[in-house]
Amino acid sequence: MSSALSALTDLFPRPIVQAPMAGGPAGPQLAAAVSEAGGLGFLAAGYKTADGMYQEIKQMRGLTGRPFGVNVFMPQPEHSGAGTGSAKTAYAAPPSGAVDLYAQQLAGEATWYETELGDPECGRDDGYEVKLAVLLDDPVPVVSFHFGVPTRQVIDSLHRVGTYVLATATTVDEALAVARAGADAVIAQGVEAGGHQGTHRDRPENDGAGIGVLSLVTQIREAVDLPVVAAGGIMRGSQIAAVLAAGASAAQLGTAFLAAPESGAHALHKQALTDPVFPHTELTRAFSGRPARALVNRFVREHGPYAPAAYPEVHHLTSPLRKAAAKAGDPQGMALWAGQGHRQVRALPAGELVEVLADELDAARRQSAAGPRRGGDAR
Repeated sequence: MSSALSALTDLFPRPIVQAPMAGGPAGPQLAAAVSEAGGLGFLAAGYKTADGMYQEIKQMRGLTGRPFGVNVFMPQPEHSGAGTGSAKTAYAAPPSGAVDLYAQQLAGEATWYETELGDPECGRDDGYEVKLAVLLDDPVPVVSFHFGVPTRQVIDSLHRVGTYVLATATTVDEALAVARAGADAVIAQGVEAGGHQGTHRDRPENDGAGIGVLSLVTQIREAVDLPVVAAGGIMRGSQIAAVLAAGASAAQLGTAFLAAPESGAHALHKQALTDPVFPHTELTRAFSGRPARALVNRFVREHGPYAPAAYPEVHHLTSPLRKAAAKAGDPQGMALWAGQGHRQVRALPAGELVEVLADELDAARRQSAAGPRRGGDAR
């Protein structure tokens, strides 16, 4: 067993990680409840200021003395012209005028919700450097990164203050990049996962080419000598058993915790998870300009096909619309992030859900050890 694997499993007794869902759901109450129950709770620093992140960390420490994590969004590289610039620092811009054209399409939404569209140019780095400074000055047990992988220098600096580092990968190539950077473990995010796909570079030509979590875990385990945390549509202990059997060290669940009373998700979002009005999900760029899995509502149907590949510009543009829809009590205009297993959500307290998942995992392991059930005689 590698030292990294030992360190990961030593952090929390149950192989259950609560996904760091940005935008409100994953606050201190939810994360602390999961950690207290023996899982690993995560705070979401995405879309928060550095001070907002720091205040949540302080609150978290007042709620639990157990290990927890903080998730940070990688800054988005500056646009370059197609075919120019370094692949490490720039990527091709969306077609000229695409964001402006999308803004024109959304003008009717702004009128309907009596609000203004957001400024698409109000920042690309999500306060990355300041958040890193806070996490180095006042270290937390675990930090994970989404939308890319930090430099080895950043990861080394986190290691020096005793922080365990993970990063999301959606392909084997991305997992190899995580390993090269010196991270301790990789989060294998399957296409089933709710919310944003954590691709390191957003390439529209890859839309629809995502890999399922079981296949992804197996591929990454064969390519990378790092512990793997499996993420994507996991809602039951039997599914946790499946990804562990495929080689994962733990499972990360997001949608499963959305309906918990400790979740900061909007009440309409929680209700929509099992509402027959919203029977399925799809990956859409409608709300942010990056592929993200959401329940299909009016906004996704009407605007998803036309949303440009422009993150975070589209995120900033639509932010006031989403807030106004929530204020108006209209789930048809909200970003209802959800994984493919959303209909299996259970509105249990987070700690109780961890207990139930652990019991289901134990039952699945016992059944596996006992061998397959015998059916009737073959004819």
